[in-house]
Amino acid sequence: MRVSTPAIVLHAHKYGDTSLIVKLYTASSGIKSYMLRGVLTSKKGKTKAAYFQPLMQLEVVANHKQGNALNSISEAKVLYPYASLHTNFTKSALVFFLSEVLYSVLREEEGNVPMFEYIVALLQWLDMHDEVANFHIYFMLHLTRFLGFYPDDISEEASCFDLSEGMFLSKPISTQYVEDQQLELFKMLLQTTPEALHEIKMSKVNRRDLLEKILVFYQLHLDGFRTPRSLKILTDLMG
Repeated sequence: MRVSTPAIVLHAHKYGDTSLIVKLYTASSGIKSYMLRGVLTSKKGKTKAAYFQPLMQLEVVANHKQGNALNSISEAKVLYPYASLHTNFTKSALVFFLSEVLYSVLREEEGNVPMFEYIVALLQWLDMHDEVANFHIYFMLHLTRFLGFYPDDISEEASCFDLSEGMFLSKPISTQYVEDQQLELFKMLLQTTPEALHEIKMSKVNRRDLLEKILVFYQLHLDGFRTPRSLKILTDLMG
């Protein structure tokens, strides 16, 4: 089936000397994998290897096959040319980390337009702003709304957020929970907007520890979720 769809690049790896296998998150069909034959050496084709950097936003014309067969792309173009995402060192670290997160959590082979639009909008926001130290934690927390375990009921009286139960409680039920100063930061991140992220002041230690809690939250609610390999680089850079 021939389709034209917006897509986000999640992963690309070299196949042989001239080709790439890429995984995209498409607006129309969810997760799809493609073989791009000869793209590393072709100079005249409508699909260029440079388009398939992590989290690039593309429009692709593709042939989608049934089953597990690799699909093909006949044409690709950049939908949103990033100004800083792949040239700013801090943002590049965020891009690699978030691309690993998305690669691990996005599995459905069907469209989810609200989630796709959320990811697109947040990536464009990241590209246009400079105060981004808390961005990855915000992104992951609010992504849970589309993954099915968003903490809806924010209780100001609760003394903890139980990560296993996914609830604010007066006392934890499980051994994995958020409390004290991290709990206040957790609530603030849930209740803020990207434009107000810079108002949340967080030490490097708190940022590191809260990110670790969010990763545990994902592991508890998503089978097979793996800690991104780029986590150490990100925490060394941002805490």
